[in-house]
Amino acid sequence: MNKKFVLGIYDDEDVLLTAIENVRAAGTKIYEVFSPYPVHGIDDVLGIKRSRLPIAAFFFGLFGTSFALWMQIWMLGFDWPMIIGGKPHIALPSFIPVTFELTVLCAAHGMVITFFIVTKLKPSTKVPVFDKRSTDDKFVMAIEVKDGVTDLAALNDLLRTNGAIEVNQKEVLK
Repeated sequence: MNKKFVLGIYDDEDVLLTAIENVRAAGTKIYEVFSPYPVHGIDDVLGIKRSRLPIAAFFFGLFGTSFALWMQIWMLGFDWPMIIGGKPHIALPSFIPVTFELTVLCAAHGMVITFFIVTKLKPSTKVPVFDKRSTDDKFVMAIEVKDGVTDLAALNDLLRTNGAIEVNQKEVLK
């Protein structure tokens, strides 16, 4: 299925941030903004909600901590108890390194897997590139065009009056 987009191309991040505010205030829904580097404050201007990935990381880390402690207590306390240097079977201070490592391992792997699932990224996913200059020195604002609904002339004027140096149309296979 092909989708049509109008691309506003900008060469300054401050102009882009102002343009995003004005385009959203005009009631136009922005599909995506592409940038050659992270722009401070663009999430707030686009109205993107804060990610819940840290909550998932906390629970994956909690799982890693619980699993590490359970594993060590079971192995050294019940399954194969050994007296090493006169220490008790369940010596929590000696469990700290393994517990820390499993906490970090589970949190990191859990976050990566969760990120791939939520964003629907797969090794076979081909991400469309709207304008190759967005990886070098330009900022690109993509607005989806809906047939019969979007007024292209008004959209072109809106983007140009808000500092776009170019306004292009592109059809992308989605």
